[in-house]
Amino acid sequence: MSNSDHIINLEPIAYIDSDFKEKFATPRQPGLVTEAKGKVILQAPYNQADAVEGLQEFSHIWLIFGFHATAQQGWKPKVRPPRLGGNAKLGVFATRSTFRPNPLGLSLVRLDKITTEKDVCLLVQGADLIHGTPIYDIKPYLPWVESQPHASSGFAPDEQTLELPVTYSEQALNALANQPSLQALIEQVLRHDPRPAYQNDPTRLYGCLLQEVNVQWQVLDHQILVTSISRA
Repeated sequence: MSNSDHIINLEPIAYIDSDFKEKFATPRQPGLVTEAKGKVILQAPYNQADAVEGLQEFSHIWLIFGFHATAQQGWKPKVRPPRLGGNAKLGVFATRSTFRPNPLGLSLVRLDKITTEKDVCLLVQGADLIHGTPIYDIKPYLPWVESQPHASSGFAPDEQTLELPVTYSEQALNALANQPSLQALIEQVLRHDPRPAYQNDPTRLYGCLLQEVNVQWQVLDHQILVTSISRA
């Protein structure tokens, strides 16, 4: 059997409209930022109500997606996981690195609602996907078979999850007035410290685009200071 007999041609069935507009500060794993909202918009010819009938009975779904922002950089047999400080290397198949032979990812998200009035859209929470990420498949999550609470997680145990406190400048607080959902989103994103693991410069100012605002912050004495928030 030739190699060509094993080739599968994939095309996106959907794209996601996400709160995260760029790679930097997008969560490294799904579910870390529960306030992150997304809209999975099915594309023709898959945007049919029949294709999602029964899916509303599931609370969570798997999204199989493409690492479109880094796919052109190719794959690497060894990569530097952020959990190891960005210095130690592991085999790519022991990590969730984007630099894979086939640039595919898997994200478990909460399914809030399905709308079919105009487009067929899945409203989801907790996705770790950049705006415009192509979705190649959607599958329901089955907790009775897929949840393994006693499984080991290698070099990435849950006790390594950061929870840095987040504080605000006066300007930032004023910009967030009467926007509790946006504030919750910002705090959930920043408390996990999205900086590259090798950077630890307290004088450096970082910035990211969340929803439609630019957020700038510093890391001072193991806490996040949001210095400014402005419209994008």
